[in-house]
Amino acid sequence: MIPHVGIEADETLFVQGIYQPRAELYSIHMARHRIPIMLMSYVGALKSWIYVPILPLFGHGIRVLREPMLLAGVASVWLFYLLLRRIAGERAAIVGCALLAVDSMYLLTACFDWGPVALQHLLLLGGLLLLVRYYQERVLAHLAGGFLLLGLGLWDKALAIWMLTGLGIAALALYPRQMLGLISRRRLAIAAVSFCLGASPLMLYNARNHWATFAGNFQRDSAGIAGKAQFLVTMAGGEGLFGWLTAENWQTPQPHESARPMAKLAAHVSDAAGHPRRSLLLYAFLLALALAPLGGWKTVRAVLFAVIAMAVGWIQMAITANAGASAHHTVLLWPFPELAIAISWAAASRRAGRAGIPALAASVAVMLISGALVLNEYYVAMIRYGGAQAWNGAVYPLADYARRIPAKCFYSMDWGIQDQLRYLDGGKLPLEVGDEQMAKPVMDAADRQIVEGMIADPGNIFIAHTKAFEFFPGHSDKLVQFAAAEGYRRQDMATVQDGFGRPVFEIYRLVK
Repeated sequence: MIPHVGIEADETLFVQGIYQPRAELYSIHMARHRIPIMLMSYVGALKSWIYVPILPLFGHGIRVLREPMLLAGVASVWLFYLLLRRIAGERAAIVGCALLAVDSMYLLTACFDWGPVALQHLLLLGGLLLLVRYYQERVLAHLAGGFLLLGLGLWDKALAIWMLTGLGIAALALYPRQMLGLISRRRLAIAAVSFCLGASPLMLYNARNHWATFAGNFQRDSAGIAGKAQFLVTMAGGEGLFGWLTAENWQTPQPHESARPMAKLAAHVSDAAGHPRRSLLLYAFLLALALAPLGGWKTVRAVLFAVIAMAVGWIQMAITANAGASAHHTVLLWPFPELAIAISWAAASRRAGRAGIPALAASVAVMLISGALVLNEYYVAMIRYGGAQAWNGAVYPLADYARRIPAKCFYSMDWGIQDQLRYLDGGKLPLEVGDEQMAKPVMDAADRQIVEGMIADPGNIFIAHTKAFEFFPGHSDKLVQFAAAEGYRRQDMATVQDGFGRPVFEIYRLVK
């Protein structure tokens, strides 16, 4: 675990429902807490439910937040191995599992899971594995279990519909006879009931909220498709999180060099390798497309299945406003690049005869080294430069400081403050959003009354980002200007730095 990387606000959102669910969302009682079934109109509370028994037992540390999802990522790699072994054999399974295990985008997005994505991968792969088992063994429990997991995936994040439709279209286009041969009233009923059972919280929420998931989340916008395609290429190379998850050298006045043996070894490897930031995954995928015909129609069809599923999923995110240009959306296409590579390369190696295994082993070794070097570079960057704007480690000393200050209420004056503090203090700090009215061009009478109440109480304390770390610039300044017009002045209390000499948070009161 890297202590220099902070917590991104969305990373904590999926467990904060345990402490303070949003009133506008339908909720139920569970484990003596009021836990919502939805956290947003397109994000369910499955992760919150998972953390209900975990947090009371292990507390609210950073490892407790991340290790369960990292374990989910590890489990999904194992499920990927089992899936590949069933559809393409042991050789392909080993290749695919090995490549996925060093894919920096897959592992980092699962560990930090601000999307969320870890449960998405786990449920999708688990559902596909059970459905493949049903096709091979005709056990109805596998059919029910597979669709139940896919339904849970849709509840966990409604954007799962991207890959579900991609997989459905790919299956119908390439395996029509097999799909039609499975259809019967009984099987359709089992599949539909199981899927609806898994997705039932999402369906219940929409039935009570005018189908908000479907009415409010899709807005067509094709203007940025070229940029989203470029970002997809960046993600495939593994470099999509440099400068966003980790800070850069030019942003860090006091870089760190760890004295721990593992960190020193990683730094030496990084220096010797020339600080690589891009893996060979994209080139391996293109090579897989070229080699697929060597394996015959069966291999071509399996590779096309992965390609069509990814294409349909990506097109949907590409034409959706505010989607497709961020890692937690694009990585939902994974692990299908590795699936195509594993199946194609394994089939080509069989076609090559006795030279096939050495050639395959050498190719996979090159890929493993390439992926491991990029992962190592992220590790070194986290130690040397710490977390970037949304992931800055100053949130930990901020939480310690807030615990020591008596306050009636802490008002966060920017995005990326409230949710992290709520998690780190287990929901005990009195926290409120303070910049909602400041975001409006003009405040109405109701807004002015709210802000006047915020500044009138001397027990209230305001937390803002410094200018260099603001997400929404000017909100804090606007509050101070409003307060000055009402006869108050700002009284600075503290500036919180991260461990790299960067002032990140400023804490102040408003006094007469």
